[in-house]
Amino acid sequence: MKYLVMLCDGMADEPYSGLDNKTPMMLAKKPTMDMLASKGEVGLVKTVIDGMKPGSDVANLSVLGYEPAKYYSGRSPLEAASIGIDLSLTDVTFRCNLVTLSDEENYEDKTMVDYCSDDISTAEAKILVDYIQSKLGNDTFSFYSGVSYRHCLVWKNGNPHPGILTPPHDITGRPIKEYIPQGSDVAELYEMMKKSYDLLKDHPVNLERVKNGKRPANSIWLWGEGTKPKLDSFYSKFSKKGSMISAVDLLKGIAICAEMNSVDVDGATGYIDTNFDGKCKAAIDEFKKGQDLVYIHVEAPDECGHRGEPENKIKSIELIDEKTLTPVVDFLKGYDDFAVLVCPDHPTPLNIRTHSSKAVPYLIYSSKDEINSNIENFNEDTASKTGNYIEKGFTMMDYFLKK
Repeated sequence: MKYLVMLCDGMADEPYSGLDNKTPMMLAKKPTMDMLASKGEVGLVKTVIDGMKPGSDVANLSVLGYEPAKYYSGRSPLEAASIGIDLSLTDVTFRCNLVTLSDEENYEDKTMVDYCSDDISTAEAKILVDYIQSKLGNDTFSFYSGVSYRHCLVWKNGNPHPGILTPPHDITGRPIKEYIPQGSDVAELYEMMKKSYDLLKDHPVNLERVKNGKRPANSIWLWGEGTKPKLDSFYSKFSKKGSMISAVDLLKGIAICAEMNSVDVDGATGYIDTNFDGKCKAAIDEFKKGQDLVYIHVEAPDECGHRGEPENKIKSIELIDEKTLTPVVDFLKGYDDFAVLVCPDHPTPLNIRTHSSKAVPYLIYSSKDEINSNIENFNEDTASKTGNYIEKGFTMMDYFLKK
């Protein structure tokens, strides 16, 4: 039996005025998703429990079958695992975004122009993060480069609860004054953020980016604090050999901590220009190697939601269906039995351009248990009308594997 999880990050949405009060899922041409939905179970699943922030960390842990209330220790430690940082139990990690801030003289008067600095390349970002490390790093604080705009700060013997740190993608286009670090032990963190602007604004990498019409990565932004995670292995929980295919450190880190096989794909960017074909090939290769379950994570719909790009969000769903899901499903038809789970991790509504805690649509298809669901279009509305509801998202993986 082979199992495919097609995780479409942030795909779920709300009716949007710019799309005639429809959602991207409603408008996207996605024949394979719709076909699977027509022959499988469709419903809603609550991936983010009440009281927890609706991040991809919490939501993907839930989809993978790990109860966040038990296993979650912060976002950045999972990313640190992907980067290969050897954490001690007393280390505290932070996500370190390279962001674009406006150019007001006082730091607190600036606006969050872009949480990802125009998707800065990994090569450019490494130069900037290494420079920040050379200027701000010391025996207590160390900066590590990751992928694109996503990097890591490690605070040795740090405070795991220093205060309130806001994700930058939650405040795009807003003045940062109300969102700068607040709390009892954030002074050093905020000071590094302010110093980073003076260090980066005229860095040669950024001068070249501006010359080429790109936004500069002119500041770091710290958030997502946490401590070393402790996940049970995926195999010990479910007796299945699992593989993870993703462009982002967070998902790779979850896979490493869960002792899944984490697969790197050349050209996987986390945006709509990602290598959809490469992810498809990687998934097929993992099945050929004998893996029982492959989890394909595609970040593109989420990024389009954060950027407020309705047409690109529709396009990203169509590309997932055409270039990744369809050929992998066609390959799986060569096995006697296979099952497919398709779902987002959380909504990223175009209206608010950040994550929501609302339940998301799911479909579960089993080749040996086809049904007539009367679903013609897999979307938020049709899923809600089925009456199927999984209240505890972390139970869905076990349900999927047994079904």
